[in-house]
Amino acid sequence: MNVLGKIGEDIATRYLEKMNYKIIKRNYRSRRGEIDIIASYGNVIVIIEVKSRRNNRYGYPIDAVNNIKVHRIKECAKYFLYKEKISFDEIRFDVMEIYQINKHYVVNHIKNAF
Repeated sequence: MNVLGKIGEDIATRYLEKMNYKIIKRNYRSRRGEIDIIASYGNVIVIIEVKSRRNNRYGYPIDAVNNIKVHRIKECAKYFLYKEKISFDEIRFDVMEIYQINKHYVVNHIKNAF
């Protein structure tokens, strides 16, 4: 992971905690894929993909979350939930775009992104 990616995930985590999400796991990896952040919000499990960018020259961060990436994240989430036996009422897949503008960061939290 590059430096901007790590900073972006840290910023996303702090943002989520301020919004009363409980962080369950960060950087979960299995043979099926990787999940940046797994959190809960009430009885909702939220699977979060974080994308950080300095600009939109190559498109918006969410554009990098293609069908292959979505499939891997969903497969990894199924495995995690099965393995950890976590109970929940609902599952949601979000994308958090982190933009670096000069020395500041802007967060765009896209709920139910896929």
